Amino acid sequence: MDKSIITQKLMAGQRLMLGFDGVELNDELKYIIGEIKACGIILFKYNIQSPEQVTSLCSECQAYAKACGLPPLFIAVDQEGGVVARLQKPFTVFKGNPFIKSVEDAKTFASITAHELKQVGINMNFAPVLDIEPEGVDSIMKKRVFKGNAKIVSKLGSQIIFSLQKKGVMAVAKHFPGIGRTVEDSHFHLPVLDIDFESLMQSDMVPFVEAKNQDVAGIMLSHILYPRLDAHWPASLSPFIARDLLRSRMGYDGLVMTDDLDMKAIEHDIKICIQQILISGIDMALICHKGPVIDKAYHEIFQRLKEDENLYLMGEKSLERILRIKKQYIYQ
Repeated sequence: MDKSIITQKLMAGQRLMLGFDGVELNDELKYIIGEIKACGIILFKYNIQSPEQVTSLCSECQAYAKACGLPPLFIAVDQEGGVVARLQKPFTVFKGNPFIKSVEDAKTFASITAHELKQVGINMNFAPVLDIEPEGVDSIMKKRVFKGNAKIVSKLGSQIIFSLQKKGVMAVAKHFPGIGRTVEDSHFHLPVLDIDFESLMQSDMVPFVEAKNQDVAGIMLSHILYPRLDAHWPASLSPFIARDLLRSRMGYDGLVMTDDLDMKAIEHDIKICIQQILISGIDMALICHKGPVIDKAYHEIFQRLKEDENLYLMGEKSLERILRIKKQYIYQ
């Protein structure tokens, strides 16, 4: 077990996926990549001007990581289609999940999207949305979900995962264990979903089981409190949901990541968030906006791994998982 400072810093930084300002390799990005040693970056509309600009940005970021002697970066985007599509024209913009009604629709969407992302250097898509909108519920996700029951959502989601990953773009299924029943927005509140485990298993979680069987590269946890599963922590910070349910019971061994820790649903201090993320065995913390919280998160991960042998051993497994998937999809 290598406990050198260099290894510890890499282990800490690779647990973070970060957002940034700008449209080119700037000092902020150099700091995120070279000093923080982040596992990856996420692009938003304000980072995107044209296919040529995105290609240059991604290429320069990967080259800088290589020059720093670091693993290649996950470069991610939310390109669900429809209301959540960070890349607009001249990229192909689809009507989105509610309009994807057949396996052929799903295949077309995912194949074209993967081709366009791959062309500009984006290697990870935070899609598909696998949440299920029950009948009679005014779901916060109604404009972003496939219409239908667990079987239909599983079939369409699995096709998108297969088609994205077949063309070399990692898929990230979201938002485990399912937020389709919620009516509040976790960007602004902490929604509470008072539902029993068996109901989740029989419906909401079914598409995620299929995603796991499809070898989806990543699964994103929701910022929802499920009091009958964990009365204290939302899924994105819950040892039971992330470690016991997703890892142990479902047997998922891909990347597990939080939703954006900048959302209002997460009101805890970043130190508490990192503590929960580490003990839950969550591989990657997503922080989409710049600020001092990034440095605090990095230093807290570094210190906790340094001081706690069990967390260090769990951190080794997370790093191995991250590097394995990078080798599978990014290394040439």
